[in-house]
Amino acid sequence: MRRKLVAGNWKMNGSLAANAALVAGIKEGLAAQACDVAVCVPAPYLAQVQAAVAGSPVGLGAQDMSAHASGAYTGEVSASMLQEFGVQYVILGHSERRAYHGESDAAVAAKTVAALKAALVPLVCVGETLEQREAGQTNAVVGGQLDAVLAALSVEEAARIVVAYEPVWAIGTGKTATPEMAQEVHAMLRARLGAKSAEAAAKVRILYGGSMKPDNAQQLLAMGDIDGGLIGGAALKAADFLAIINAAT
Repeated sequence: MRRKLVAGNWKMNGSLAANAALVAGIKEGLAAQACDVAVCVPAPYLAQVQAAVAGSPVGLGAQDMSAHASGAYTGEVSASMLQEFGVQYVILGHSERRAYHGESDAAVAAKTVAALKAALVPLVCVGETLEQREAGQTNAVVGGQLDAVLAALSVEEAARIVVAYEPVWAIGTGKTATPEMAQEVHAMLRARLGAKSAEAAAKVRILYGGSMKPDNAQQLLAMGDIDGGLIGGAALKAADFLAIINAAT
């Protein structure tokens, strides 16, 4: 059985005071949960949140990283920098990075390779727009995004990633894929992993990242190929985040 993972993506939100209250609330409400939990925070807050989650079951994640080890890349953050702050997870290829920063499949693949070399767990995001879904291109687009990453990895490396399916049309729009719609795409992604190796298909956790909330988490997480959630807005409220965690246990 794959152990479920609930990861909060704070996006560009937070302050020193708000972060302290949020993490304290999460830690206070965490029972002996049977799933993995992480918060992926803006880079300036990595040190604060590293200290805040120390000794707790909450893992620390970053929201992006460079494929380069060091050098003249102003504004970028390297894998070794993340390591120094105890980061375990890093989100790569989020739809907002692809849309607003022009990140290509090749760039996401290069970042994934760099993350794995640094023993970080990459949360590789894939997803389609509303136009692509309505045109019947979901499998081609989403599968192609995953294939581009898998092509850059060894069989052993492929089994160490986490995949997050985020239908772009369901993020912050109030629209949500039905559990059956989400499961269909997750099953397709697992088949793509299986084409790489049986080990990857069996081990890799595929998270759902399309506006998972307390009121739909249980139904989504009951699907056979949905192994957790990459949580946006609901991760900014301790009670909502905890409700999703409880639904995953």
